[in-house]
Amino acid sequence: MLDLTTRDIKYLTGVGPQRASLFNKELGIFSMHDLLYYFPYKYVDRSRIYAIREIDGNMPYIQLKGEIRGFELAGEGRGQRLVAHFTDGTGFVDLVWFQGIQYVTGKYKVRREYIVFGKPTAYNGRFNIPHPDIDEVSEVSLSSMGLQPYYNTTDRMKRSSLNSRAIERIMANLLKQVNEPLPETLSPAILAEHHLMPLTDALRNIHFPVNAEMLRKAQYRLKFEELFYVQLNILRYAKDRQRRYRGYVFGRVGELFNTFYSQHLPFELTGAQKRVLKEIRRDLGSGRQMNRLLQGDVGSGKTLVALMSMLIALDNGYQACMMAPTEILANQHYETIRHFLKGMDIRVELLTGSIKGKRREAILLGLLSGEVRILIGTHALIEDTVHFASLGLAVIDEQHRFGVEQRARLWTKSDRPPHVLVMTATPIPRTLAMTLYGDLDVSVIDELPPGRKPIATIHQFDNRRESLYRSVRKQIEEGRQVYFVYPLIKESEKIDLKNLEEGYELICAAFPDCRVCKVHGKMKPAEKDAQMQLFASGEAQIMVATTVIEVGVNVPNASVMVIENAERFGLSQLHQLRGRVGRGADQSYCILVTGYKLAEDTRKRLEIMVRTNDGFEIAEADLKLRGPGDLEGTQQSGIAFDLKIADIARDGQLLQYVREVAQRVVDADPNGEQPENEILWRQLKALRKSNINWAAIS
Repeated sequence: MLDLTTRDIKYLTGVGPQRASLFNKELGIFSMHDLLYYFPYKYVDRSRIYAIREIDGNMPYIQLKGEIRGFELAGEGRGQRLVAHFTDGTGFVDLVWFQGIQYVTGKYKVRREYIVFGKPTAYNGRFNIPHPDIDEVSEVSLSSMGLQPYYNTTDRMKRSSLNSRAIERIMANLLKQVNEPLPETLSPAILAEHHLMPLTDALRNIHFPVNAEMLRKAQYRLKFEELFYVQLNILRYAKDRQRRYRGYVFGRVGELFNTFYSQHLPFELTGAQKRVLKEIRRDLGSGRQMNRLLQGDVGSGKTLVALMSMLIALDNGYQACMMAPTEILANQHYETIRHFLKGMDIRVELLTGSIKGKRREAILLGLLSGEVRILIGTHALIEDTVHFASLGLAVIDEQHRFGVEQRARLWTKSDRPPHVLVMTATPIPRTLAMTLYGDLDVSVIDELPPGRKPIATIHQFDNRRESLYRSVRKQIEEGRQVYFVYPLIKESEKIDLKNLEEGYELICAAFPDCRVCKVHGKMKPAEKDAQMQLFASGEAQIMVATTVIEVGVNVPNASVMVIENAERFGLSQLHQLRGRVGRGADQSYCILVTGYKLAEDTRKRLEIMVRTNDGFEIAEADLKLRGPGDLEGTQQSGIAFDLKIADIARDGQLLQYVREVAQRVVDADPNGEQPENEILWRQLKALRKSNINWAAIS
């Protein structure tokens, strides 16, 4: 059987050592198998010949048949270009080259018949085609051209003549070598049940589709497979974890919970909070270890739900802890929870890196004896010196700041793994949550507490700065506080910091009677905390910051968020920043400042922000506009597979469908022993890049 995974690409006709090294470095392609799975990003119909007189300015790509009547050089120096006058008898079109002039004049001859392909543009009243594809008529049979694949290449590859066309030729050479069917990667039962194209046919038609219908079938088969294995991986390990790890059984809701509910609840729970609490109670009493993701927009009352879940643990004789990503956020949780529990006999302690000496010792002793019932802190909680008497529930806030390994260390704090509740204020679209946190059960708080006013969002151009400052000044005079946020993008940190510094000076000059503090990522933690504290206490009226404030500060008195260069932020990021205001009962504002010149998708992003405050709608739109980004980068549950063809935003329905297929396989064959599924488990094993059972510790 043909094994392409072991065949080096350099031995393929048209590649050789030099090109192979480019494939290795630029695209991470080493074997013939890697190349076969490098899919085109688009297809262009090349089955039709147009007449030059039919050309209009709206055509994306056209194909012409005719001859070159002559060449001329136009322009001077760097602006020099070669123009070929091409005709088919119905009119003329100019073929233009800005590079490779000598190559062109050496290769193409006057009055010889060619097929020309490219994108027509109008210039000075004539149509021209820059850098066209040209083939001799004798070399091309139109029926075979059909849908032509286009492959992404890098600038470095293009400079070495490894463009899309060259990859197409190499791919054709590769497929000539595939004389026998490739080993199948899905079981016969799944192929038959879901009417999927065999693998070899799918791979042929993804690169060189016979027609549009065959292309559709090939795409469906390959997307199905890709998403199926992502889900099978997640579900298999989630099942495994459920079997291996029994959870503590919290069989009762006792005095602490009931007292809090009847006497200390600050406001009536929303319907969504009640629903989520029911889901959590069911998990805690089920005997299996809870792993739940609690999603809710900023201000939806997640902390209250987390606290009530902790009280259930306390009622059953266990301790609870809450981990936050920063000291300032841990402090806020500590203050909030103490405020909620005022008058109740529950010892709550705070443990962060800055708590040392006798105080620290007292807390650690209290934990060991069980006197400290709730511990709040940063990842100082998972240090080796911290031991609990009986940790039953761990709440983790802002999951994207906590790596899987850190959460794994939590598990060692107890003789059984504690129940885990992960809170996030970043709404994640359902399809993405199913993939990224497929082994976590998801609960969503999708309504805001009564009395919260939606934040008014305004888009303003940066030449209207005076009127912006006037409205900001008005808010400060009314006793409110204001954020000015500047983008921070890794590649240009120096420029960004310069922008922040300049912005800081401008704002100090525009508001001479205000105290202005500033926060950015390059500051030392103590310095950063001190500046944030100035703002949190109300001593400073204005905070100038980079996106470090995305998570963390809760200042109810802050009512204006000005986001400079808003075009440089993604939707979810803008939404997170906006959520820093609107924490109190007063009307809050978010002002998105941009220049006049905006790309189309940027304009869309800003329109969505102005139109809605719904985090889930925004996350959905963000996913569609930007794509899921680097799934691996945010990955917490171990899908170690790159998505080569499926798109989580666009293929959401298919994702849900294959999840059900994968679920049925796991339920019927949890130990992977049935012969008919052997192919599936073998393929899954081959796909898993590492054998670390990440899913067991998420």
